[in-house]
Amino acid sequence: MWLHKVARMSRFHTPFEIHVHGQVQLRPDVDFAQLQEALRPLWSYAGAHSLADGAASAYEEEPGILFEQATGVLQMCWTVSGDTDFRQALDDMCMGLNDLAQDGAAIEVTFYDAEFDEEEADDEQESRDDFLMLFVGPTPAAIMSVQRDLLVRDIIQLMERHFDAAELTGVVTEVDKLFMQRFDNLVSSLDIGKPPPRGGPRGGSGSAGNGRRPRHLH
Repeated sequence: MWLHKVARMSRFHTPFEIHVHGQVQLRPDVDFAQLQEALRPLWSYAGAHSLADGAASAYEEEPGILFEQATGVLQMCWTVSGDTDFRQALDDMCMGLNDLAQDGAAIEVTFYDAEFDEEEADDEQESRDDFLMLFVGPTPAAIMSVQRDLLVRDIIQLMERHFDAAELTGVVTEVDKLFMQRFDNLVSSLDIGKPPPRGGPRGGSGSAGNGRRPRHLH
């Protein structure tokens, strides 16, 4: 079902355009009411009164927030105007999705500096763009599995410029050891039976500078 009505953007002259992008496989028993509550931090931040009201992106060419009820897949390609306080909304959203997710999933969040003009900027000016990779899942193990797969993919793509894929087996083995050690530490600290840290583990974060990340096009 499409959740694509005009969102009421209550924030004006905000320093960032914030793009949330990801796909989460939800449990088969999850209904619309549960999803609406889990995503409340997003649509509430946008000034909407419900998920259906706030699911539309600030850009018409982006699908927004889409719940494919037949497959149980939540898709997000959604932009909202905001400030750094949106990070708290992201943490709260991840906590909600942790309870509904069937598998681990990654969610990309990009903060675009709304005041930065690439054409007018001189060599000394840099944008305040920032990028976060968030992870959600039903268990820490599910989250770590996604983190591991993304890290291995990135390492392979980088190193295949210089080495054959067959030569990188040892690198992948070492990455697996690191994640196994992290998982063992979770178990030994008795945290494995608790929810993942607030907001779910985060991946890379940092300013994009003038090399701005391209928007997702659909």
